[in-house]
Amino acid sequence: MFERLTDKDYAYLTTTGRVTGKEHTIEIWFGLHDGRIYMLSGGGDRADWVRNLRKTPRVRLRIGTQTANATARVLRAGTKEEELARQLLDGKYQGWREGKRLSGWARTALPVAIEVG
Repeated sequence: MFERLTDKDYAYLTTTGRVTGKEHTIEIWFGLHDGRIYMLSGGGDRADWVRNLRKTPRVRLRIGTQTANATARVLRAGTKEEELARQLLDGKYQGWREGKRLSGWARTALPVAIEVG
């Protein structure tokens, strides 16, 4: 659904507030690979959007003019998917290439996957 929008700079992620139950939307960098959207939380588990999606994984995602309901999950440390997310976003926004070291942001941020549907 979002494949042709991978060159957009930002996605808009709407989570449900874990305390208030109200919708919260953030503008965030994203990467796309094999139909999954990846994001990195520079604030790690302390970020409100991450705390919200841990409680309620159903989210809404908008990229460009396309909007979809989706399910979010924090990626497990040490997995190939976690490394992919870090490389994907660092490549898109920080110029990372194979053989280079990831930026500090990409090495320390918390990776999240979003699955549409």
